Amino acid sequence: MKFSIRTAAVLGAFTLALGACTTGAPETSPTGAADPTESTSEATGGESTPAEGGGGTIAFVQGVQGDEFYITMECGILSEAEKLGYTVETQGPTKFDPTLQQPIIDSVVASSPDALLVAPTDVTAMQRPLERAAESGIKVVLVDTTVEDPSFAVTGIASDNIGGGAAAFDAIKELKPEGGKVLVISTDPGVSTLDARVKGFEEAVAEDSAFEYVGVQYSHNDPATAANLVSAALQKDPDIVGIFAANLFAAEGSATGIRQAGATDVAVIGFDAGPNQVEALKAGTVQALVAQQPFEIGVMGVQAADKALKGEEKQEDIQTDFTIITMDNLEGEGGEAVYKSSC
Repeated sequence: MKFSIRTAAVLGAFTLALGACTTGAPETSPTGAADPTESTSEATGGESTPAEGGGGTIAFVQGVQGDEFYITMECGILSEAEKLGYTVETQGPTKFDPTLQQPIIDSVVASSPDALLVAPTDVTAMQRPLERAAESGIKVVLVDTTVEDPSFAVTGIASDNIGGGAAAFDAIKELKPEGGKVLVISTDPGVSTLDARVKGFEEAVAEDSAFEYVGVQYSHNDPATAANLVSAALQKDPDIVGIFAANLFAAEGSATGIRQAGATDVAVIGFDAGPNQVEALKAGTVQALVAQQPFEIGVMGVQAADKALKGEEKQEDIQTDFTIITMDNLEGEGGEAVYKSSC
C-alpha cells in the first residue's frame, strides 16, 4: 500500500460547518507534559505596530489541553509568531467541552488580543461567543474545527476530514480485502471535524457491498469509555473486521478494548498520531494511523492573522491534507508526521 504526504492548501468553500480535531480528552493530560492551560511565548521579531504585522498579541485557545494534536499546532503557532514578531498566549479547557471553553473565550475577549486562533468545541454553542470576539475587533481565525456560520472569521483552516474518513476505510479495505463488518468509534455528535470524518467513512463504506457498516458509537472523549464500547461491540459482533477510531483518544481506547475482548484479527485505523498511537502501531494493535498536519495549520493560522492585521480582512478558507502512517513508512515520511508532546 503506497502512501505519501500531500500538504495541500485547497482554496474553496469551507464546508466543515456542516460536518467537517480533532479530539476530546480526559481531564488530565495523557502526555505528562507541563500543564498547557495558559502559556506565553515572547516573540523576538520586529518593532512594527499590530496593524502593520508584528509586535502584537495572538491568543490561541485549544480544543482541549494535553492533546498532542493541539500541542503540535501550538508549536507551529509559536514558530511562525516568532518570525513575525508576535507574542502568543495559549489556553485550553480540561475537556473538549463548550461549557468549559466559553469562559476561556470570554476571558480572552476581555484581555483584547490582536488576534484569536481558536478550535471551537461545538458548532452551535461556540457560535455567539466567537461572534462577540469578532465584534470586539479581534481578528478570529478558526483552526481545526468550525461553527455553523463562520462568516465572522478571517478564515478557517482545517484538515480534509471527509477525505480522511474515506482514506481510513481505504486502509481497512487494503488490510481486509475479503470484506466484513466495520465500526466507527467517535467522541460526540456536533463536533464539526469528527462529524466529517464519520461522514467520509460512511459514504465510502456505502459504495462497497463487501462491507457492512454496523454504525458509530460515541466515547464522550474518554479512552476508557471507548475501550468499553469496543469490547461490548466485539462481544455482540465478533465478526467485526475493522474499526475506524475517529480521533486520538478513540484510537487509544479502541486498542485497549480489542485487548480486553481477546480479539486478534481486527484492523484498527486511528485518526491522529500521538506517541501512544505510534506505540500501538508498533505493537500491532493499530494497523494504520491517519495523521493530520497540525504544525502546518498553526503556521498558516498565524499567517492568516498577520494578513488580517495588515488589512486583508477576509481570506480564502484552507484545507490541509493528511499522511497515512504504517509500519512500512514509520522510519521515513510517516515518522515525520508524528505529533509532538512538547515544543
